[in-house]
Amino acid sequence: MDVDAVDYPVRALLIDINGTVFDHGIAVDGAPEAVDRLRDEGYTLRFLTNTESRTVEDTLESLSGCGLHVEPAELFTPVVAARTLLADHPRPRVLALMSAELSATFAPLDAGTGGHTHVVVGDCQHVLDYPLLNRAFRAVRAGAQLIALQRGALYRTPDGQEFLDTGAIVAALEYGTGRTARLLGKPSGEYFGLAAASTGFDPRHTAVIGDDATTDAAGGRAIGAMTIQVRTGKYAGQAAEGTAGRAAHTVDSIADVPALLHALHRDGFTRSGALRQAPGAVPPEV
Repeated sequence: MDVDAVDYPVRALLIDINGTVFDHGIAVDGAPEAVDRLRDEGYTLRFLTNTESRTVEDTLESLSGCGLHVEPAELFTPVVAARTLLADHPRPRVLALMSAELSATFAPLDAGTGGHTHVVVGDCQHVLDYPLLNRAFRAVRAGAQLIALQRGALYRTPDGQEFLDTGAIVAALEYGTGRTARLLGKPSGEYFGLAAASTGFDPRHTAVIGDDATTDAAGGRAIGAMTIQVRTGKYAGQAAEGTAGRAAHTVDSIADVPALLHALHRDGFTRSGALRQAPGAVPPEV
């Protein structure tokens, strides 16, 4: 059967946070209302972020402060993805390179004895020293799986200062051990797949919504989900670079997503995202 010719109604939404519903501490115009409407219309929601330096509680508090109501179970971060993956391991013993607060979230998974089974690398700028780095190096060399929560090389503070990011530490461990890290952040298809699985729906019944074509749209395509890019956040810069336009649909903002999904369910869609219409039909405005 030709998959592109089959209708798959969208039941679950994987929604990017930064640049899509929330931008520099302020909710995107219409985002709280759109989120409430999507939830009221029966969609199962997951909110995705590549930030691995904050706890779930801190992120939820920031969203709440902007008027965005998100349930704890609806937030899916790289830390959540790693915990989800490791929960299926029979006897995990995790060495976590990240803040003490985030490392504590892996403590219940450290149930095994003997050597470490996994080395999980996140934001470790405040705890990393050479003994810890060498401990991780030795654990991977001894057989532990190396997991990266993201692969950013550097990050900039609002005042322009630059710092090494998680990806640089991961690269050092990869180079030293000769092993390749398993990525559990965007744009990894595994990350998006775990997020989709947490909704209980097949990826074919899922839409990924975000401002970044290189992470959100790419991750959505990797799992066979519908993709929607919004023209907020990173969109303008990517449009100028020519990297935008990779999603099946583009709308001005998250506020336009409920109308788009309504039109898709009304008129049908293909996996390419194109509306199924009779010849000569006028596309609905969204």
